[in-house]
Amino acid sequence: MSNVHADRLLKTAIRELRLVVFTLNGRARVAEPHDYGLIEGEPRLFFYQIGGQSSPGSALGWRWAVVSKISDLRLLEQHFRGPRPAPSGKRIKWDRLFATVRLAVVRDEA
Repeated sequence: MSNVHADRLLKTAIRELRLVVFTLNGRARVAEPHDYGLIEGEPRLFFYQIGGQSSPGSALGWRWAVVSKISDLRLLEQHFRGPRPAPSGKRIKWDRLFATVRLAVVRDEA
């Protein structure tokens, strides 16, 4: 999957509050994408996993993904309710934030 394609899908999913499904580290994930941006120059996704597989422990909960390690990314028709409380209660320090559920903003930057 190209970075441009993943970028477009993630921005759409966050803007429309749509669930996504993808493979990460060989495991299928069903997730609510909450934040998408750059940290230390690397595109990353902060998501709440609601289904699929995970290791170790529960398949539910907050997770990180380096976007270049995501494969088979697809938008689902199902929607999620919106923001969830952050696990630490603190905001993440992004170098650049492309899309976030909390702000309900998606910025396209060429």
